[in-house]
Amino acid sequence: MLTQISLLPRRGARLTLLRLPRKHTHIQTRTLIPAPKPNSGPLLERRSDRALPDVTTRSHWRRTLPLFGACLIVASIAIFNYQKLSSPVTAGTLYALRMSPKAREVLGDNIYFDAQIPWISGGMNQVQGKIDISFKVKGTKGTGTMRFVSHRPTPRGVFETTEWTLETSEGRKIDLLEEGDPFKAMVGLAEEDDEVEVRGYRQMNK
Repeated sequence: MLTQISLLPRRGARLTLLRLPRKHTHIQTRTLIPAPKPNSGPLLERRSDRALPDVTTRSHWRRTLPLFGACLIVASIAIFNYQKLSSPVTAGTLYALRMSPKAREVLGDNIYFDAQIPWISGGMNQVQGKIDISFKVKGTKGTGTMRFVSHRPTPRGVFETTEWTLETSEGRKIDLLEEGDPFKAMVGLAEEDDEVEVRGYRQMNK
């Protein structure tokens, strides 16, 4: 659209009309670019008018806390079982079971733990003087469960075996203490060695 603008004529000049174009102001608009998503790829161009990402953090402790507690309980049980498995008491009872004629008659040769990672049931507290453990064993003839119970009457006394049995897979229970207490013999030898050392030390002091 054109507008007519009149100019003041000079002397001796004609009145002329000039047509000038109307100026149109054009405002450039830019659409907002959404924020990049986690799997949308790399951000090749950064614009100042893009939408800001969501900074709200979601706490997942309600799901991770029970899982962490369960893992902690399983790890604690595995550590306690490993302590009982690596104890000299467990190794001594297994060795005595291998040497027992009754156990070899029922289980056969090559007596060892029934599982690759055996589970030692019961408790073992040598400080309080209480030992009550049981675990499954196997041999060339069969399988069974051995139980060993021992206690210490006085804080400075020695352990006394009250039960040492072998229960077969058929439910038959065999008392292995009828042949004698092999653990008492081991303790007696240890006491004799200690007594000899003490006597020798006293003789040296004299």
